[in-house]
Amino acid sequence: MGRALANPLDIYLRVEKLPTLWCPGCGIGIATQALLKAIDRRIREGFLRKDQIVFVGGIGCSSRVAMYVKFDSIRTAHGRAIPLATAIKIVKPDRRVIVVGGDGDIAGIGGNHLLHAIRRNMDLMVIVINNMIYAMTGGQHSPTTPPGIYTTTTPEGSFERPLNLIKLAWSLGANYVARGSVTHPQLLEQIFYKGLERRGFILIEVISTCPEVFGRHIGLRDAVELYRRLRDKMIVKKNPSIDESEYDWEKGFVLGVFVDREEKGYIDHLRLLRRDCMR
Repeated sequence: MGRALANPLDIYLRVEKLPTLWCPGCGIGIATQALLKAIDRRIREGFLRKDQIVFVGGIGCSSRVAMYVKFDSIRTAHGRAIPLATAIKIVKPDRRVIVVGGDGDIAGIGGNHLLHAIRRNMDLMVIVINNMIYAMTGGQHSPTTPPGIYTTTTPEGSFERPLNLIKLAWSLGANYVARGSVTHPQLLEQIFYKGLERRGFILIEVISTCPEVFGRHIGLRDAVELYRRLRDKMIVKKNPSIDESEYDWEKGFVLGVFVDREEKGYIDHLRLLRRDCMR
């Protein structure tokens, strides 16, 4: 028998750790593939080097991306990925530091760190893979759980207003704010590709499937059925406005780049400060 052909992206994966621990039908693998394809394009263009890229993850299903990719990478405590990534970026400003986590890790437990990293316009690429629930720890309500959805901590359905990450990042001054979905992997790859060349704070929300927990709670445990239902809720728009970022399970989710501006990032300000101090 002939030798099986390797996937071209294997050079960016710790293949000895495969298969992953993600459940069948989980969307994190699709998001990871789209991200690696975007990174590969940037490397082949000479815009990035492999040794410039650093991945940081906290705790949770999505944070495990940092464990499977073959770059300098580190995982830390739950909700603490952004402060660790900030420290890495300040000490090694030539690095492209990528934080990957879920809605619970980034927007819930790590929410305070998220706020301050955005207002500083810290030069980080933060990817929130949003499956709208705490999936690894039993299916509790998360900050992004849509109203009316059953979780183990909202047995009568959530009545809370969900956190709109797009509006949050826009209001605090992030340079690049976008929403993609695992149901539209080519668009997601393009969003990652553009984000990799931006400075300042980059927030990319990825709406993802979780058939094992979120899907089971809403009666859509079949992975294909959940994927199709989620895909039907996605609305692709070119240059959508912030007002179109409304977050609603019934009305759907607009995908696209909501903010793309070129204001100085934190590292730019730090370099100017150091230059002035050296005079």
